[in-house]
Amino acid sequence: MTINEASEKYNIPIEVLKEYESWGLCGEVKKVMGAWQYDDTDLERLSLIMTLHDVGFSNDEIEAYMHLLLEGESTEERRLSMLNEKRSIALDEIHFKEAQLDRLDYLRHKIQTAKKERK
Repeated sequence: MTINEASEKYNIPIEVLKEYESWGLCGEVKKVMGAWQYDDTDLERLSLIMTLHDVGFSNDEIEAYMHLLLEGESTEERRLSMLNEKRSIALDEIHFKEAQLDRLDYLRHKIQTAKKERK
């Protein structure tokens, strides 16, 4: 599958695919007539890359994670640590948003109560 086919079929931006190629993670990709050919292993890796991107990993963090993944089981603790760090950040953001909602609800309640008292 070519870069354009992979981009269209799996809705992966071309820039992501080019970044993936530049990281040297395309061990199974073959160049045919000057174009990269993606196989199932590459598509699985790209799926993981998109997931990491969606959960807030930067390109540098994704590249580091993927290189660790290719090194194998000996890097599981480091990869788990990276995931735990992102999870902690996500939880902090959720708690912050919950506090914002509480404040908004309080302000709404004050207005609604004032409206009822005037009636």
